[in-house]
Amino acid sequence: MPRLAPPSGLVHRSFIAAMEEFRAEGRGGPDDDTTLGATLREYGRRWRDPAVFEAYVAEVRAAEHPTAAHSVPVTTLWYIDGADYLGRITVRHTIATRFLREYGGHIGYDVRPTARRRGHATDMLRACLPHAARLGLESVLVTCDTDNIGSRKVIEAAGGTFEDERSGKLRYWIRTGAARV
Repeated sequence: MPRLAPPSGLVHRSFIAAMEEFRAEGRGGPDDDTTLGATLREYGRRWRDPAVFEAYVAEVRAAEHPTAAHSVPVTTLWYIDGADYLGRITVRHTIATRFLREYGGHIGYDVRPTARRRGHATDMLRACLPHAARLGLESVLVTCDTDNIGSRKVIEAAGGTFEDERSGKLRYWIRTGAARV
């Protein structure tokens, strides 16, 4: 049964295979301005080295408590089934920058190409809402490109309420279930 879990070395081999799938569909090129694209460019084939992969996992986990003054705390959870890496979802603890408030939002996710169209993205998004609630977020902003029909359906299935469109991004708010203080 797939579940969200903190990043770990347990899915090393499957993670590498997933990254190759993303590369095969063109992710990681110089024009890919996504988190996944930047990560593929930075780590690329170096992930094969177990020590590099463990350092990467530690870096991802440390992003929850960034030391740089300009960094936004981010929790990354991997969606796994046993030793199989299916995808990842990130929750930004705040949307303190203009870019995040307008376009990036609180949550981003990717499902590996061979695991798509099975409901994993919807399940990941729904499963991460309690985590966002524990962070004190009553609602989270989730965005997608206007032409990304699949992502739009995922967001709406998870309870997203459409707010507006800005510069090619659809913006939705999802209640997390956090109790008001």
